[in-house]
Amino acid sequence: MNLSLKIALALVAAAVVGYFAWQYEQTRLAASAMLGISSGNGRIEAVEIDIAARTAGRLSDVLVSEGDFVQAGQVLARMDIEQLSAQKRESEAQLARARVGIETARSFVNQREAEKEAATATVAQNNVQLQSAQKRLARSVQLSTSGSVSEQTLDDDRAHVDGAAATLGAARANLAATEAGISAARAQVVDAEAAVDAALATVARIDVDLRDCELKAPRSGRIQYLVAQPGEVVSAGGRVLNMLDVGDVYMTFFLPTAEAGRTAIGSEARIVLDAAPQYVIPARISFVSDVAQFTPKTVETDEEREKLMFRLKAQVPKELLQKHIAQVKTGLPGRAYVRTDPAAPWPASLSQPIVP
Repeated sequence: MNLSLKIALALVAAAVVGYFAWQYEQTRLAASAMLGISSGNGRIEAVEIDIAARTAGRLSDVLVSEGDFVQAGQVLARMDIEQLSAQKRESEAQLARARVGIETARSFVNQREAEKEAATATVAQNNVQLQSAQKRLARSVQLSTSGSVSEQTLDDDRAHVDGAAATLGAARANLAATEAGISAARAQVVDAEAAVDAALATVARIDVDLRDCELKAPRSGRIQYLVAQPGEVVSAGGRVLNMLDVGDVYMTFFLPTAEAGRTAIGSEARIVLDAAPQYVIPARISFVSDVAQFTPKTVETDEEREKLMFRLKAQVPKELLQKHIAQVKTGLPGRAYVRTDPAAPWPASLSQPIVP
């Protein structure tokens, strides 16, 4: 073998050894840089909200399309209100009738009170007549002892007393009847007022139903998909559309038992998406499951327990989401990184997150 070939082989061998040494050093540096940091694969998710009809009815109109951004309180769809409008008119008519009933009942009370005053006067008048008849009878009895008054006169005076007493009794009975009539008339007033309250409550309930016929966004977000179309009949609680709260976005990922156990709620995290690996998204751990996933049927050994995985959520800051609201999309895959050791530094590739 000539000298030049030996030199070439030596150079190749040195290059191979140098490459593997460099690879080993890079691996060692990467491993040391990730000390105190755990990671897991996941997908971007957001809180989903179903917009549903509270009562059954026909869907009149849908005012948004899939992918639209909507604001909290914005009307998204409307239900048909013809039947509810008719019910409201009927209830308003009943309310007007009930209010007339109050006035009628009050006029009855006034009438009964007037009758009571007349009955009271009649009782007083009959009482005076009875007293007069009793005095006259007393004089007749006294005069009859001397024979100055005939027996017929005495009998007539006694009859006058009995008649006056009977008339007074009848007047008192009529007074009691008028008092009972006043109580009944007042009860009618209470009943009419209750009817007004019931009619008012019915109108208020229908107003609530009419307001609920306008399906509004409970919070700002993006329309994900439509479930029903105008003209379809929706059952009570039936979904009309689905929206995403793009202000509540997170990545769900899984960590082994040991790493999940060292992760605290609120720990600093990073998210890197496959679609945009050049951007590092800041996040915080908002949830650590207390129930393991992928659990073996029986857990008996340390090795089997190491297979347990716990679900975590890395929450994206709301300020960052609002700043890049148009770019927020769910379902994007990526990787989440979390510091299990608060003192561990972030590696260079994760040290420059997007500023909210």
